Parts: sequence; structure tokens; C-alpha cells
Amino acid sequence: MQAPQPATLPVRSHDVLAGMPSGRATELEVAHGNRDFVRILDLFGIGGELRPLTPWEAEDEEGRHLVLAGSYAASPFGEAYEPLMTFLRTYLDGTMPLAFPQQTVSAWRAAVETNLVALLAAAMPSHVDSRVLFSNSGAEAVEAAIKLARAARPRATTFVNFVGAYHGKTFGALSLTPSEAYQAPFRPLMGPVRTLPYGDLEALDLALREIGPDKVTAIVIEPIQGEAGIVVPPEGFLREVGEIARRHGILVIADEIQSGLGRTGHWFASTAGGLDPDIVTLAKPLGGGLVPVGATIVRHEVFSKMQSGTHSKRHSNTFGGGSLAMAVALRSLEIIHDEGLVEKARADGAYGLERLRAMQAAHPAFIESVRGAGMLFGIQVRTMAPPRLVPMDPELLPILSSLLFLRALHRDGVHACFSQNSLRVVRFTPALTMPREVLSTMFDRVERVLETHSKPWRMLMTVPPKTLAQLARIAL
Repeated sequence: MQAPQPATLPVRSHDVLAGMPSGRATELEVAHGNRDFVRILDLFGIGGELRPLTPWEAEDEEGRHLVLAGSYAASPFGEAYEPLMTFLRTYLDGTMPLAFPQQTVSAWRAAVETNLVALLAAAMPSHVDSRVLFSNSGAEAVEAAIKLARAARPRATTFVNFVGAYHGKTFGALSLTPSEAYQAPFRPLMGPVRTLPYGDLEALDLALREIGPDKVTAIVIEPIQGEAGIVVPPEGFLREVGEIARRHGILVIADEIQSGLGRTGHWFASTAGGLDPDIVTLAKPLGGGLVPVGATIVRHEVFSKMQSGTHSKRHSNTFGGGSLAMAVALRSLEIIHDEGLVEKARADGAYGLERLRAMQAAHPAFIESVRGAGMLFGIQVRTMAPPRLVPMDPELLPILSSLLFLRALHRDGVHACFSQNSLRVVRFTPALTMPREVLSTMFDRVERVLETHSKPWRMLMTVPPKTLAQLARIAL
């Protein structure tokens, strides 16, 4: 018997193209999506849909003009950047393959493989014959890296990671993301994993002696920690990690998903820090802000332990390396290269960090610290109020701090983002193409928020008690 189906689909493409009201979209998301997350954003007025005005600015449903800095580093060019859109229209209107080349050679895939290896080898010549595996996200790229490392060192069992790390939420990647909130419901996870203080070479040396170097599969490291709140390691740390690993024959996996491909003012933050990793994971900017693309670059000798001969399909996925994704990735690399966005990010990053340091000096009661690396910026805010002033679990105060700051920024025209592993750090990840005058406007608006709310607790005064009560109920 044939299963019944609705007479028509409840929502059709023309409903969205015609401009679905934001309230209706919120209603549907609450009904069928990540309900509580959407409700929290809606409570604080920061979750509505945005209408792009330029690649770097948008208008919210109340008519506010916002500078866009909340893409989690996944939009290297901003919204609908014309050089990428023109290319995409040409591609879609042409006769090139649009499907998924599973058992065929792909010119698009070959081009991206070649360019990624060339870019890495330009900094670290040892990668001249490296290989590339494609996927659809950063987490998938990390999963591939885990398998490659395991296959290359089958007698080793332990991975080493660092406090504050974020590598994704799929099972293996989550095992390397030392967050109690994210890991707790899913234990036992992949193991063993030894978590060490980030930037502490003595702790690394001691751990390797305790575990035994022959039992360590790989050291997994972000050259700059993103979700921890833009944490830059001490000078020389990355180089020393590489030398220690090489001395013991341990692999190094550099997670460049957020820091790579120009975001930090370098093609690869790891190599800029003197690290020559065995495996590099990439994602966010590779898709140009349009399509999901992940990539895992790996030394040939490591790759061949897993993918060789009749076993060359040990790791694969249906959509990884699809023609559309590869075409966008190729054009994205060209734009970053040809428009000098790596150098621009370095210069704009220096300017931005100088602005943030001046704000911290002027508002020490509001800002605990500022961080920056290229076009990755972070402000760690002080707790908005002592627990006795807020009738909710003290553990909610860090997220309340960020929500209130994000709300104030939004109301003054800046769209920023959370840090998942450091709840009091609000991040700004503007497009690499953002003109200096727009970037300056963004920092002017951040400064205006700080001047308006001279002390953190003052932001509480702008939020109705009902909203705080609703937040507490959602949290419970």
C-alpha cells in the first residue's frame, strides 16, 4: 500500500523567493528546527534574517544597517561578492559537469588539489608531493585526518590535543574537542586522548614521557585557537611542537579550518609559526561563503598507508570533490591570491588589533582582554553582573554576558558571533575583502557600545525582566 502524502508541500520555493516574513521563518524553525537556540537568539533580537546591502553590510528586519562580522570565518569575501558570483553564473550557464565525479577524473578537483599542495609546499617544501582528500565540512576533514594518522601509526593509540581546542562535533572530531558540555552526553568517545595546556611545552614533554612516544598517534593542534576566543600561542611554540614530534616520530595534524587560507594574514598559520605539519585540515573559506567544502592535505608517505593499491577507496564520501564545490573552491583560491587578500588581512589585522587595544585601555571595567590575528578579532568581556543581581544559575552568566554584548552590538550596527569554547569572548570575523572604511566603521560602532554602557551591568538595564526570565526557563 502506498504511503499517504500531503496534497502539496507545506512550503514551496516560490514562498521563499517571494520573501517569507522573518516571523514566519522563526515560527517554522521553532516548530521543526533547533528550537531553543532559535528562541534564545529571537529573545535577544539577534536572530532575524538579514538582507544584504553590500558584500560587507546588511539590513535587519527593523531597518538597522549592520556591518557583517559574524560568519565564524566562513565568508572570506562577504555576501554575494561579484567576482565570485560572475564566475558562478558563467559556470552554471556553461557545459561543464555539474555532478559528482565518483569514478572519473575531474578537472576541477585536479586543479584544487594541485593549487592547495602548491600553496602549502611554497611554505614547506616537504609537501611538494602531498595528497588531498575532499569532504563537505571541517569536521569531516578532521575525521579523515584521524583515520590517516591511525593507519600510518597502527601500534599507537593516543591522540594529544589541547585545552580550548575545537575540531568539530562529529564523533572522532568531538573526541578531540575537550568540552564537557559537548562531550558529556556521548561518552564513551574515541580514546585515549590526552589534553594539555595550550602553549605549554613542558606539559607536552612530560606527557610524551608518561605515555611513551611510540604510543602517541598524533598531536592535533590549532595554530591559532578560534572557538577558544582567538588564542595566539607563545612565540616559538608551534616550531617546538613540530621539532618534538619529529624527534619522536609522532605525526602532527594542524587544524587550519578557521585560521587557514588568508584569514590570519598567512596562507597557513601553522607554517607561519614554523610548524611543518604532516596533515593539514581546511574548510571554511575554501567554499567562498557559498558551498560547503572540506579538505585534508597529507604527506604522500602518510597517505599511502591508508589509500593505496586495491585499498584506495578505504576513505571516500559521495559529495566530497563534487564539481560545483571544486569550481567555487578554485575561484575562491584565485580571488584570495589575485586580490592580495593575505597581505590585506595582515595589514587590516594590525589596524584592528590596535583599535581594540585602545578600547581596552579606555574601558578596563568592560573589557578583560582583546585578541587578534589577521582578520580574527576577539573581545573578552567581564561578567555582566555578580550572581546576586541576576536570579539565575551562575553558570549561565558567561553566556548572558555574550548575549547582552551581541545584542548591544546588533542594536548599534555590528553583527558579531559567539565563541563556543569561551563564552565570554565575542568574535569578529569580517570578510577579507572588507574595505578599510567599513572596517573602521565597525570598530567605531563597537567603541560606541562601550561608551554607552560604561560598565557591563548597565546592559542588563536595557533588557526586560521578562526576557531574562524566559532565558532562564529555556536553560532549565
